[in-house]
Amino acid sequence: MTDHPPAAIKTPCIKVCVIDGESGLCLGCYRRLNEVAGWTKLTPDQRDEILAGLPDRRALIRPEKLAMF
Repeated sequence: MTDHPPAAIKTPCIKVCVIDGESGLCLGCYRRLNEVAGWTKLTPDQRDEILAGLPDRRALIRPEKLAMF
């Protein structure tokens, strides 16, 4: 057992956890619900792959919904 805390995990979470029913994406971070729920179980490479695709997912959400945040 070590005295060091676990390493921090990269996350796009901005504490706006609202799933858009139309796109299935979180309005805060653009991840799918299963990605949010399983984030800590993914490998760093899997997380990096999802992170790389998030900017493109923003276009899948209607702009008026994003304007709420």
